[in-house]
Amino acid sequence: MARSKKIQFEKSLSELEAIVEQLESNEISLEESLKQFEKGIKLTRECQKALDEAEQRVLSVTEQPDGSAAYSPYDQDPQ
Repeated sequence: MARSKKIQFEKSLSELEAIVEQLESNEISLEESLKQFEKGIKLTRECQKALDEAEQRVLSVTEQPDGSAAYSPYDQDPQ
């Protein structure tokens, strides 16, 4: 991810976290809650797009000549 995209992603994620805190606080009006919710949805989509692009870059780097990927899924709970 380019430096500016990384900064953009991190800024969007921080904004999204702030919106969630505002909404959870119940200290803003219904109208403001709706505006913040809409903004949050937009930020969520932007963040998801950035994550999808990063995933594609990782896959393109790890792709094998036969088209398969040379990675295994990360398992947080190994048994």
